Amino acid sequence: MKRYFPLLLIFAVLINPFAEAKKPNNFIQIKGSDTMVNLAQAWAEQYMKINQLEFIAVTGGGSGTGFSSLISGTCSIAMSSRNIKGKEINLAKQKGVTPYEVKIALDGLAVIVNPKNPVSKLTIDQLAQIFSGKITNWKDVGGANGPIVILSREVNSGTHVYFKEHVLRRGDPNSIEEFAPGALLLSSSQAIADEVEQNTNAIGYYGMGYISKRQKPLEIAMDNKLEYVAPTIENVTTGKYPISRPLFFYTNGEPQGIARKFIEFCLSPEGQKIVLATDFVPIKQ
Repeated sequence: MKRYFPLLLIFAVLINPFAEAKKPNNFIQIKGSDTMVNLAQAWAEQYMKINQLEFIAVTGGGSGTGFSSLISGTCSIAMSSRNIKGKEINLAKQKGVTPYEVKIALDGLAVIVNPKNPVSKLTIDQLAQIFSGKITNWKDVGGANGPIVILSREVNSGTHVYFKEHVLRRGDPNSIEEFAPGALLLSSSQAIADEVEQNTNAIGYYGMGYISKRQKPLEIAMDNKLEYVAPTIENVTTGKYPISRPLFFYTNGEPQGIARKFIEFCLSPEGQKIVLATDFVPIKQ
């Protein structure tokens, strides 16, 4: 699986002999969703090869961090794995910011366990009961006798919000279901991957671009009468996989300048090939 890892792209400004990035219109900052960091950096690297006098820095921190940065004017593009919330829109308006949404790719959320865990499939209801703390032992879902260790992204993460709303609350806007008090809130998808790799009782979730042989993704079904489906590009594209979502860029008003050129590149055939190469799902085939 092809992976891209965080780079301090901003230092390209210092080492490129042709750089004129001290001018504001030569440089943009992108912040937000950790799920999207590898994808956005892959896009940025290729874009800067084509546009050598333009510079793009990409950092994570979570979707909420991206929106905060956009509202405060410290980034040009916010990455998000969820839609912007009403309260964020209201705060943006107070600051004179008009969030503009661009759907940029699709993602499936993989639910993962340690490869030594015999459990290979779960229903949405079982997941909801596990992550809310109602099911606490693996033997209750066909596994070995052992306590379930729940791993989640922290509350600022769009992945955390999406999983809570679509799995724990099953899409019911009136539900108040929450993660179990004992759930371990981790700062990144990579941290969840690392913990699952070394803990045979752990269960977590991340964007399927992080899937590796060191964790086992589970097949998921809406209920036990329906087909259990693996988190694959094909299954997300066709809508068969039940835990999938769009990924977004947000700008202050319609994008202009480098931000516009960069987004157009991301949506181009070349940009959408990078989506596939980083194990996300293109919105344009």
